[in-house]
This record gives sequence, C-alpha cells and structure tokens, in this order.
Amino acid sequence: MTYEFEGRTEKEAIDRAAEELRLEKDDFDVEILEVQRQGIFKKGRVRIRVHTDKPAAAPYAAPAEGGAPDRGGAEESGVSRRTGFGAPEAQTDFEQTLIDFVTNLITHMGYSGTVSVLFREDRKLGLKIDSEYSSILIGKKGKNLDALQLLANIYAGRQGREDMRIILDTENYRIRREESLVRLAYTVADRVRENRGSVLLEPMNPFDRRLIHTTLNDIADVETKSEGEGLYKQVRVYYKGLR
Repeated sequence: MTYEFEGRTEKEAIDRAAEELRLEKDDFDVEILEVQRQGIFKKGRVRIRVHTDKPAAAPYAAPAEGGAPDRGGAEESGVSRRTGFGAPEAQTDFEQTLIDFVTNLITHMGYSGTVSVLFREDRKLGLKIDSEYSSILIGKKGKNLDALQLLANIYAGRQGREDMRIILDTENYRIRREESLVRLAYTVADRVRENRGSVLLEPMNPFDRRLIHTTLNDIADVETKSEGEGLYKQVRVYYKGLR
C-alpha cells in the first residue's frame, strides 16, 4: 500500500504519515517525491510517498483541499496516545507473556538476565533486558538486539496483538545508537560540503536510515538517498550540486 503526505520538512511529513496512518515509523519505507525550496537556507515543502505492507490501524482517507484526513475517530476514543514510563512490573497478562518469552529466549541462547517493562505507549511496549551479557545480546551494530526484537514482535502477533510494536533495549543502546548516528550524520555532511563529493554509509535498518535522512533534512546544500535492496540499505550523503 502507498500513501502520499506533505510537510515543511521530511521529518514533519514522516511524522504526519505515522500519526495519520497510526503506524510506527519503522513500519513503512519513505520515498521522497518532491522538495520545494523556500529561501536560501531552508526547504519549503517536502512531498513523500509511504510504502507499507501493514494495514493502517484506523481507516485513512486522503484529505480534501484544505481539509483534514479521517482518522477513524481516534481523537474521540478517549484513549491516551502516550502513557510513557511506569511500573517495570507487568500490568497485564500480555505484558507478562512477552516478558516470559524474551526471558526464555535469552536463556535458551545460554545467557542469564532479567526483563522488565521500560515504557508503555499507545500500540508500543518497551522492554528492558538487564544482563551481564548485554554486549553480546546487542551484537555488532545492534543486529543481535534487532533480531531478538523481531522475534518478540512475531510472538506478539501470534498472541493476537499485531497492532502492538515491541521495542527491546539493554544498557540504553537505542539512545546511544541514535546519538552516535546523529553525530555521524553531521560529520559526514561537513565532509561532503568541504569536498563537494559524496559518502556511502554502512548498511542500516529502516529506523537508522530514517534518522540520517531527517537529521540532514534542513541542511540546504546536502542531500541523502537510500541505495540497495532488502531491509539493510545504505544511505548516500552527497553535495547537492552532484545530483
């Protein structure tokens, strides 16, 4: 399924897509259709096309001119879109089931550890793994943690909760990874602006790629694009005059 959205920046357009489709940002891929510049240093409007294999959680209708999209009554549901941090102990049978699953998963891998709730949001549950083997559970560039997270999401779907996105973290890796990628993005941007060239980054998952794109979105003379096939694509950062 494909949808189109607009925003003042790529980040704003992506945020709007996630909100209106009621999907997580790593549930869809993004294609930049058009960038309209405004002024010298800022881009004006960005139009994107969203590709996803997951159905929207609520019916979505494209807005009429000047109108607002139908969000399926989400605003009237009375359900908080974000509950945030809370008790680390399981509050529902579903949470306990997920905690037990992840605990058994790492145990069968041969490592000890405890699992607790990190945060709760609407359609998203964060779980934290505390283990002396955290570095192994994270793996190179977080690939082991991503694999564990994928299994947890598959299991949640088999429990009838395809609408729930499970996020696994340990040793605050997700936050540290995000900070590292933002620093990398700015460092590479400075390099391509100085050399008037391009740099191809390492293969990344959709979330990491999107972070690079949105971080550099407002730098007027630098562009980014994803290259390759499959889940792990590469981001090319290049001086705008090269395109």
